Amino acid sequence: MSITIDFSGKTVVVIGGTSGINRGIAELFASHGARVAVASRSEEKVADTVSALKALGAEAKGFAADVRELPAIEAGLAEIHGAWGEFDVLVSGAAGNFPASLNGMSANAFRSVVEIDLMGTVHVMKASHAYLKKPGASVVNISAPQAFLPMPGQSHVSAAKAGVDMITRTLAIEWGAEGIRVNSVVPGPISGTEGMARLAPTEDAIGKVAASVPLGRLGTPDDIGHACMFLASDMGAYVSGAVLPVDGGWAQSGCGGMGMFLGKLVAQMEGR
Repeated sequence: MSITIDFSGKTVVVIGGTSGINRGIAELFASHGARVAVASRSEEKVADTVSALKALGAEAKGFAADVRELPAIEAGLAEIHGAWGEFDVLVSGAAGNFPASLNGMSANAFRSVVEIDLMGTVHVMKASHAYLKKPGASVVNISAPQAFLPMPGQSHVSAAKAGVDMITRTLAIEWGAEGIRVNSVVPGPISGTEGMARLAPTEDAIGKVAASVPLGRLGTPDDIGHACMFLASDMGAYVSGAVLPVDGGWAQSGCGGMGMFLGKLVAQMEGR
């Protein structure tokens, strides 16, 4: 059987889709024929991204909402469903991060990341379920290597993203009978993203991270988008509950000493 990557006539929703990796994912689906809806907290970023998607020839919509607020996510997704019908693909990628030791951050700071990354995923899953195509929908949660590789200065992200991966695995079971597939993609170090800017804030640091990747380079948003498209396509029709690293082999070497680098960075930031 011949299978092509063509999302013509498909509805793709990307939460957090107005910047970084998630915007790259949205643009890639749009360039392969999908109608794409994006959401983020910024109305300005939503408008800019929708215009960019339309410039690619795609039908596009968007809404502004904070993933920490379930009613706002419910209202936005209901609007998209009212216009386009069932969702074929849902990518949930809203995230927050900053380097800080557990003792160096307030309880509210820790809670903020958990609310965005973990509770935000819960809210998106709960709000979207009624609108997912049954059978046939593909859900992709964007995770992080901190979910399974502890790093200093990342306790908040480690806790939140580990939860995201377990939600992914659990929903693969709970929603499988409805024909909904649920997977996680775990990006490695991706160039030009806010995450890289925060965790590797200098050119020297970026070079060291790139050199630590077994494939010898940083990833691109397209690398992550291609993995999402595989999982959402018929090529991934029997894949559910997977947590897929897309990192050039970075996690296999313990993320190339990123933990040691982050430990030094956090110590410098906190004056230790």
